[in-house]
Amino acid sequence: MSITKHSCACALAVLITLGSATSWADDTQVYEMRTYTANKGKLDALHQRFRNHTMSIFEKHGMRNIAYWTPNDTPNTLVYVIAHDSMAAAEANWKAFIGDPEWQAVFADSIADGRLIQNIDSVFMTKTDYSP
Repeated sequence: MSITKHSCACALAVLITLGSATSWADDTQVYEMRTYTANKGKLDALHQRFRNHTMSIFEKHGMRNIAYWTPNDTPNTLVYVIAHDSMAAAEANWKAFIGDPEWQAVFADSIADGRLIQNIDSVFMTKTDYSP
């Protein structure tokens, strides 16, 4: 993955957000930054799916919503950060999420007129010992 103005801006936004989320952070917690590139004309539907369904299903499966962004220089993109208790928890959380019948129904309904997402990038991060 190359470093671009987009990824630097997203990393800065993540750092600012994570610094304010320390009340429940510990040494094993991991943050996951995901970048979704939406198919042409599908970003609004992607936002609607997250707003109305995905975020609550994430919480149901132990994934804490940290923040969501749309980069100014890449308008067909959604960037978000979620937190997991550990890497093992992240694996279990995603497995439970993907297998959730509610998510499967939401997903199937949301792509009835075509897939929303062209590409997904995921980065797992842990806080440094000097992070606020």
